[in-house]
This record gives sequence, C-alpha cells and structure tokens, in this order.
Amino acid sequence: MGLFRSRTPKPDLSGLGPLDAELMTQLREQGADLSEPRHVLHYNYFPSRDTAQQAADAARLSGWETTVTEPLEQFPDQWGMRAERPDVVLSNDVVRESSELFGALAAQHGGEYDGWEAAAH
Repeated sequence: MGLFRSRTPKPDLSGLGPLDAELMTQLREQGADLSEPRHVLHYNYFPSRDTAQQAADAARLSGWETTVTEPLEQFPDQWGMRAERPDVVLSNDVVRESSELFGALAAQHGGEYDGWEAAAH
C-alpha cells in the first residue's frame, strides 16, 4: 500500500485564529471564490445603547455600515451592533484585521465580539 498526496494544495490559513480559519475553510468547501467580493457581517454585543452606538460610530469610520439593535427579551443587557459591507474580498489579512477591529471595539466598550459570517456566493 503506497502513500498518496492530494493534488489540491491546502489553503494558507497562517495568521488566522481558529474560528476565522474554520470559516474560511467552510467558505472554500462551499465553492466560494474568495478572490471575488462578497457580503460580510460582524456581530458585537454591548451593555448599553450608548456603548453600542459608540462602537458603531467607530466601525463606520473604518468603512462599515452599522446597525444598533435593542436587546432580545432573554438577553436584556446585550445591545446588538451589526457591521456589514457588501464588497469584501476575503484574504487572511482582511479577515485578521477586521476580527481584530471588532474584537478591539468590544474590549474598548465593554462588549463582546460574536464573530462574522460571509455569503458563500
């Protein structure tokens, strides 16, 4: 019995955290051409409307469209902040930088960064 090597090279996921790497892998497995622009969303939660709005304002300065949402009944102290762009070309650098941006906004404003998602096609 011989050893076989896949002809498909593994994608370079260097510099990405485990969750970011997993999302990039899932997108590729769904057939996403990551060189094409796609719609990307990031999710954060904050303890007040004011802190969510401050984070949303900062994200807007970085080119993201933002929405602040009221807490759900089961999470009364979690004001949502969604940031999105319809034109993101996902590279390791872009993913890492945007995850760092939203993680830093959460830390700065006492919130929580809940990750991101992107359209596969």
